[in-house]
Amino acid sequence: MANGFPTEGTELTHILVSGDTGRARYFYVEVLGAELYREYGSSIVLRLMGNWFLLVEGGGPTEDKPNVTFAPPSDPDRVDHSFTIRVPDCRAAYETLRARGAEFLTPPVDHGFEIRCFFRDPDGHLFELSQAV
Repeated sequence: MANGFPTEGTELTHILVSGDTGRARYFYVEVLGAELYREYGSSIVLRLMGNWFLLVEGGGPTEDKPNVTFAPPSDPDRVDHSFTIRVPDCRAAYETLRARGAEFLTPPVDHGFEIRCFFRDPDGHLFELSQAV
């Protein structure tokens, strides 16, 4: 913590751009079990597995980000960011999340050293369930 950054109380938040924050809120709270921390405007603040998530609608440049546009993933098959959730039992987590409405790309696959499977949120952000074996 050199030069005062990061300081005590500093935390990292993942911003996820959504085409429909209401639909995304349902997914994160009801399917993944996130805690709803607060809502303001169309923004939704969640706490999930010790991490902060901010769900926001897309939008154009602003004074403090003059050349930046926020947009949900345009092609869910091209990934530049994803999340890995380490679990003790991948198959059990898969069944639980699937029963809650998560749509997986495939059932869990055993690679010998790891069992894993992938699913997307309603906007196409990619999540992985991973179990070390």
